[in-house]
Amino acid sequence: MTYLIGILGLLVVFGLAYLASNNRKRIKYKPIAIMVVIQLVLSALLLNTKFGFVIINGIASVFGKLLEFANEGVGFVFGGMANKGEAPFFLNVLLPIVFISVLIGILQHFKILPFIMKWIGLVLSKINGMGKLESYNAVASAIVGQSEVFITVKKQLGKLPPNRLYTLCASAMSTISMSIVGAYMTMIDPKYVVTAIVINLFGGFIIASIINPYTVPDDEDILVVQEEKQTFFEMLGEYIMDGFKVAVIVGAMLIGFVALMAAIDGLFEMIFGLSFQHILGYVFSPIAFIMGIPASEVITAGGIMATKLVTNEFVAMMSLSDIASTLSPKTVGIVSVFLVSFANFSSIGIIAGAVKSLHEKQGNTVARFGLRLLYGATLVSVLSAIIVSFIL
Repeated sequence: MTYLIGILGLLVVFGLAYLASNNRKRIKYKPIAIMVVIQLVLSALLLNTKFGFVIINGIASVFGKLLEFANEGVGFVFGGMANKGEAPFFLNVLLPIVFISVLIGILQHFKILPFIMKWIGLVLSKINGMGKLESYNAVASAIVGQSEVFITVKKQLGKLPPNRLYTLCASAMSTISMSIVGAYMTMIDPKYVVTAIVINLFGGFIIASIINPYTVPDDEDILVVQEEKQTFFEMLGEYIMDGFKVAVIVGAMLIGFVALMAAIDGLFEMIFGLSFQHILGYVFSPIAFIMGIPASEVITAGGIMATKLVTNEFVAMMSLSDIASTLSPKTVGIVSVFLVSFANFSSIGIIAGAVKSLHEKQGNTVARFGLRLLYGATLVSVLSAIIVSFIL
């Protein structure tokens, strides 16, 4: 029965993507089938084998050690507050982003990350049937973040047609930034974070290949990566401030969204006797069902999924961690994978703003297809959750 629901889920996701396709005749089915198989193999490898266990434990240990180092700096500045147990989320989850941001900056400065991103992107372009720029951008988005990635390709932004620009933005919204992976791992199981990062990469290509199919001519498929000339200490200062800005912005958004959700929940309970999240759970329950979540838990899971879409993944992860003990391990795993992406309404503004800051006309183009962008990125999250449901 699990496999039948999973197959039904795949058909629904592909059907919804097909309905939104802007050129159904140009869809390349062979690369899509290959990438679905790759997603299944990688999910099984990471979640169901000893090798995957070693890999994930190794990655989790690295991030655990990085968080320990980060806490040295946090403790030095905010030691008194930390000792009294005040503001633990901001101190223990968000502020370590600053240190991880610095490490990313160092790897960028010494051209280690650009080398990795470029060559992984080139390999992926052979699999997904898309351009080198699109493949590089997907890898880079998963490392440097959904807004920062456009800086690395800003020389080419103004030359891109809307269809290629859509794919770049879809990749940015479907992935996450390495700078906040450690934060995610404090709220949900690291194995689901790692698995989601890997299969979302291919999921983004799959959905974009259906919604937005095209072929890049060889003479236009040129990858030019922008590298800013900075001294080592200029770079350190920039990435420290960037990391701190991310931590503060995420903290501010959490304050606003959590408070707003509490107010809306209170209002709905007064009027309807049900919380807003509970009502959204009914709306999203069919999607939760095709993702392989047991029928008894689809409303609860649907509410968490809707929370992520309406607010952001941090708010949803906090909701999941609060009730994880009341849900089955399978539901926790599927929902966890669904939550690991930037697919929410606020990301439309973030991505459009990032592109507009580099090229105003292209930023306006992104804003116009914002809802279609979110639609595709959400399908990527649903697809990844369905793939994982076959394995769990």
